[in-house]
Amino acid sequence: MYIFLKKSAFIFAHLAISILFMACLNTKKEQKSPQTSHLESQKVVETLKIIPITHATAVIQWEAITIYIDPVGGKAAFTGQRQPDLILITDIHGDHFSLETLEELSTENAKIIVPQAVADKIPDTFTPQIDVLHNGDSKERYGITIEAIPMYNLREEALQFHEKGRGNGYVLNIDGQRIYFSGDTEDIPEMRALKNIDKAFICMNLPYTMTVDSAADAVLEFKPKQVYPYHYRGRPEVSDVKKFKQLVNAKNSDIEVVQLDWYPDDDF
Repeated sequence: MYIFLKKSAFIFAHLAISILFMACLNTKKEQKSPQTSHLESQKVVETLKIIPITHATAVIQWEAITIYIDPVGGKAAFTGQRQPDLILITDIHGDHFSLETLEELSTENAKIIVPQAVADKIPDTFTPQIDVLHNGDSKERYGITIEAIPMYNLREEALQFHEKGRGNGYVLNIDGQRIYFSGDTEDIPEMRALKNIDKAFICMNLPYTMTVDSAADAVLEFKPKQVYPYHYRGRPEVSDVKKFKQLVNAKNSDIEVVQLDWYPDDDF
């Protein structure tokens, strides 16, 4: 009897230790779950993808929605890209607006957002798809709010390139982020007054838009979290984007300067 009780006590103690060990494991698993949730939330943020095509042309993918910014280069430039749900065009110039490209692409299901000057150059067959935005207007499409921002020249010698009121820059409000595409502009007051910009795509090419110094000064004024130099090939030279980064980060190291490959076929 004594031996039986001794064995039972041993078995009970062993069982209690096993239960305590399993409880500790479960507690550790529960402690790790917030970390897993954090990783999952990061994946949600990373659903926004930006693909440079060339110069001023980009593709944005957000969940199931695909946005084309200033599509030029014909259908071949978008090989491998998803068909657009939304197309934004900033201006009438050939590096921003290409009717041939619109006609070659499969755009029948896309909404096309343009300034009036661009709408005037698009055939009537596209009319049901078009939303005209004037400077200061906004429109919501597919859960994305698009704001039309002025874009124009300030320098006397450049006034003929982009007159005030003709073209649009755009701010896209996507999934809690504000993404700014400057289009062709100088460092105008409307750009400097922008607030809460997460990603800013800033042009810098002469003689058409602005200098590297002007672009950097404007960015330091409105303080986006990230800035992407784009549209930086001019005549005859290409803007120095390394200098742009140096100018920005010398005065504000919190602004991340992101360099994408906008000219994959060129050696710079």
